[in-house]
Amino acid sequence: MVPEGKAQIDVIIRAVLRDVLGISPERAAAFDDQTPLFGALPELDSMAVAGVFTELEDRLNILIEDDEVDGEMLETFGALTRFAANKALQ
Repeated sequence: MVPEGKAQIDVIIRAVLRDVLGISPERAAAFDDQTPLFGALPELDSMAVAGVFTELEDRLNILIEDDEVDGEMLETFGALTRFAANKALQ
């Protein structure tokens, strides 16, 4: 499935974070662009990062290359959303 817009990307990322990290829907819904992710969410360890990327690739029909992965893209919910939107909506 190719998402139709940034709002749909946001919904998909929240679902991926809920599913992979096992966090509650309420907690995921409270994330905003400034919500810190990697290093701030204990559930988001290096193994979970791989799971998040795999799910994003599957659900957004994108390919995340190793050279695209850096700390900034996982720093906040907004950064991850922007990265995914740039990949999926190009």
